Amino acid sequence: MLTKLKQLDWVIILILILFMVIGTLLINSSDIPSQVTKHVKLFLLGFITMIFFSLMDYRLLIKWAYFIYGFGIILLVGLIFFGVTINGAEGWYSFEPIGLGFTFQPAELVKITLIIMIAYMLKKRDGEPLTIVNDLLPIGLSVLIPFTFVIMQPDLGNAIIYIVIFIGMLWIGNLKYTYVLISILLISVIAFTSFQVYQTFHGQIVTFLSDSGKGHWTERIDAILFPEVAGDTYHQDQAIMAIGSGGLLGEGYSNGTVTVPYDYSDSIFAIVGEEFGFIGSSLLLLLYFLLIYRLIIIAIQSKDLAGAYIIVGITSMFLFQIFENIGMLIGIMPLTGITLPFISYGGTSILINMMSIGIAMSIKVHQDSPWMYDDDY
Repeated sequence: MLTKLKQLDWVIILILILFMVIGTLLINSSDIPSQVTKHVKLFLLGFITMIFFSLMDYRLLIKWAYFIYGFGIILLVGLIFFGVTINGAEGWYSFEPIGLGFTFQPAELVKITLIIMIAYMLKKRDGEPLTIVNDLLPIGLSVLIPFTFVIMQPDLGNAIIYIVIFIGMLWIGNLKYTYVLISILLISVIAFTSFQVYQTFHGQIVTFLSDSGKGHWTERIDAILFPEVAGDTYHQDQAIMAIGSGGLLGEGYSNGTVTVPYDYSDSIFAIVGEEFGFIGSSLLLLLYFLLIYRLIIIAIQSKDLAGAYIIVGITSMFLFQIFENIGMLIGIMPLTGITLPFISYGGTSILINMMSIGIAMSIKVHQDSPWMYDDDY
């Protein structure tokens, strides 16, 4: 065990400790400073989770990919019967009725189960070019199933992350350039057609989604596409105002005055911009860059394709979450419920992100270890 601990990437661990300190300070400066202690406890539990998965051979996850993926789907299906609604989405299990006092969001866990499943399916090709029937369709179906359940909640943010993971892992999985060009063409046509349909039938779409309880979708889309006629843009306007008021050096810790909804979770970057300015925001992005850089180094050094695939999936997940979370607060992306990794308050997201890092660490630790089973995983 000591040998494995020495092989951990201690630069990443240092970065995570800095994230914990930064997140704790920001939450203390937010609307719910009373949750600071809980945030620290969750992060410490996250470190335990990370160490556990670091010491466990990640190849066991690949070996049991179908069962892990199936467990994630069962959790999503169970929400239909036992889910509770938080912030407009029926995407949580609540354990408060049995006295445990916490909630759990399966869509976060499914991001990891999906990465493991795709890595397993890509590994079977052993680096050979992917084919449509034998590879792309089965992998696409494995993404479509959780995407459908999560979009029904509705949780647009996590549903989009599934697509991003799918694209990122296919790119490294030796996808033929002809397929890439065809995909780009199809996506462009679909995006253009969708925009035209949305613009032409805007009134009918707004009415339909409002009647079905999903009116906030159109409000968030309109804030980006048609800001001059959008309805409620208070959230995004306040975030932009807060970040803009920070200037170069910021207003100083706990000196922010602009009220931003959910500044302890989804909108926590607004506190960074307002209180620490452009310099503080840039330093936080630099930490993210170093984290992604270290993960990519592990992927490059991995002697196992499955390990590299997993890290690409994890990296794609983190990159999109960072881009979307910050982008929605500066007005270039629609508002979603995506948290800022390792910084935002949120039990499930912190634990799943730390689990992800643990799995990446396991790939580094076990790349030279012999496989304990006779059969191939």
